[in-house]
Amino acid sequence: MTSPLQIAWDDTVLPFQLDRSAIRGRVARLDGALDAVLKQHNYPPVIEALVAEAAVLTALIGQSVKLRWKLSLQIRGKGPARLIATDYYGPSEDGEPARIRAYASYDAERLDLNANPFSQIGEGYFAVMIDQGQDMQPYQGFTPIAGKSLSDCAQTYFAQSEQIPTRFALTFGKNQMPGGTAHWRAGGVMLQHMPAVGGAVAAEAGSGEGGLLSHADILAGEEAENWTRANALLDTVEEIELIGPTVAPTDLLVRLFHEEDPRVFDAQVVHFGCSCSPDKVVQAMSIYSAKDIKHMTTPEGVVTADCQFCGKHYEFDPATLGFEATKAPGDAG
Repeated sequence: MTSPLQIAWDDTVLPFQLDRSAIRGRVARLDGALDAVLKQHNYPPVIEALVAEAAVLTALIGQSVKLRWKLSLQIRGKGPARLIATDYYGPSEDGEPARIRAYASYDAERLDLNANPFSQIGEGYFAVMIDQGQDMQPYQGFTPIAGKSLSDCAQTYFAQSEQIPTRFALTFGKNQMPGGTAHWRAGGVMLQHMPAVGGAVAAEAGSGEGGLLSHADILAGEEAENWTRANALLDTVEEIELIGPTVAPTDLLVRLFHEEDPRVFDAQVVHFGCSCSPDKVVQAMSIYSAKDIKHMTTPEGVVTADCQFCGKHYEFDPATLGFEATKAPGDAG
């Protein structure tokens, strides 16, 4: 039986602020959305774990993007886990759900199924991209793979690229309630120190891994004390509190930060959703010549395309594709 508490908070991101500490944050709970992301594929557990961690990070970070914007994370490495990609689509209108999707590319022959998932990425980079819509220049930020988890990579990204001290506490895995079936759940808390007026002034050489910046290079004095105190409080969180479903995010915030004067804002609902469509495939193919399209055509006389995120299969008449197309899409003549 599903409790009303679980129904209320599953697949949501709750923003909050610690007024005493000038720290903001979010609490995320992913249930059906994460399960739907992973059900689109048949990944080995080591890859599922990386996708699950990337998905909850994306939900926590993406909640701040504006309506109709898209935030993407890409983790590329030289190890057998070559690519983890996620997208977060901001709501189309106020009150509507956000959408999230994710997929992975990996070398099955090189993959160590018994290894720590993060070790399978190897040397590479962690990227954050924000698409603000048509006629707007997209934002891209990159930092090297660092630390011992994707959460560590995200913390390094915000310190190095944004000079904003950031902390994540995450948990994820397959969950099974009494009498139910096993499915994926994830939960997490994100803390960020609010930027100082006029922007932070960080040290030239960072004290983090490989000379990258960390919070110690950005904060000093009372701000550093506040950040240390909030992180010490977050260190006391338990996995069952992060993942739920029996502990409400509001109760968690009171338990952790009641002395920091926590204040919550409206929660954002998050669903699984893919933006692929026949029109987008046709647009993507518009850069190819008729000769290129011919090479892509199957013996059955069609060009096929599969969405890496949701697995949807598309078939097209070759004459409708490329910049030398002789027929309009959907033209039966």
